Amino acid sequence: MNDARVAEVRAFNRLYTGVIGVLDEGPADAEYSLPEARVLFELAHQDPLPVTDLRKRLDLDAGYASRLLARLESRGLIERERSGEDARRQLVRPTPAGRDAYALLNRRSSEQIGGLLGRFADEDQQRLLAAMRTIGDLVGERRRDPVLVLRPPRPGDLGWVVERHGALYGREYGFDDRFEGLVARIVADFVETRDDPRQAFWIAELNGERVGGITCTRGPDAGTAKLRLLLLEPSARSHGVGKRLVTECVSFAKAHGYRGMELSTVSILTAARSIYRAAGFELVREEDFDGWGPKLTDEIWRLEF
Repeated sequence: MNDARVAEVRAFNRLYTGVIGVLDEGPADAEYSLPEARVLFELAHQDPLPVTDLRKRLDLDAGYASRLLARLESRGLIERERSGEDARRQLVRPTPAGRDAYALLNRRSSEQIGGLLGRFADEDQQRLLAAMRTIGDLVGERRRDPVLVLRPPRPGDLGWVVERHGALYGREYGFDDRFEGLVARIVADFVETRDDPRQAFWIAELNGERVGGITCTRGPDAGTAKLRLLLLEPSARSHGVGKRLVTECVSFAKAHGYRGMELSTVSILTAARSIYRAAGFELVREEDFDGWGPKLTDEIWRLEF
């Protein structure tokens, strides 16, 4: 493993634990340790909770969990009982005092985090939250049912589309800055005619994070629409986002009176070509091309309505 990368992760861990106060176990007058607070949190969201489930959620061994619950019970914050369905199982639930304690902890935590976020401008808050989601997706349990939303572009989205095209295609396929310039011109053309009812742009969000986009514009003649700028972040490529974007684009073209749709791609984009083929597009023309750096085969695909 790369030593420099390990050092970066360790530095982040030290920074983060310092921010959340784990090293000091919260403020000096804190009534509860971090594990005690976590137990109250879990019980506030499931009452009663089997002790075995609590241990799994918090990754506690049996001995430590028993001592932790005994401390909370002695303070009148929880109570334990045997399950009516299985006497071998022990259930734990918060007392009224335990619920009051959780409400106080929850309010203080919200105030502290609100204070942390308040140190940053709105744009930096969004960057921070996006970074947190990225870390959660990579090292935590991925959400099983991600929420996909397609929406019109907002301020900043079109610049993001240009930047992500340049960065992703440069990294993955070696496209140079001429490709990014082309994307910028397509975006600029869209903006100049943004009131045209026969064109549209969609940004795809997965769990609130931008992961892709596509646009429908006028094609070479009045009866032909053009599908352009299909973009998918790597994190979105196993969630059906590309298929949904293409379906939305094609449906829009049909609804606005076009008789067919064209798109231009290159042969090395195998995943995108699979999506186009599944949507009914057929390859109608191809030629060699080297205008973006590497030698490519440019392709024109068409779908008749």
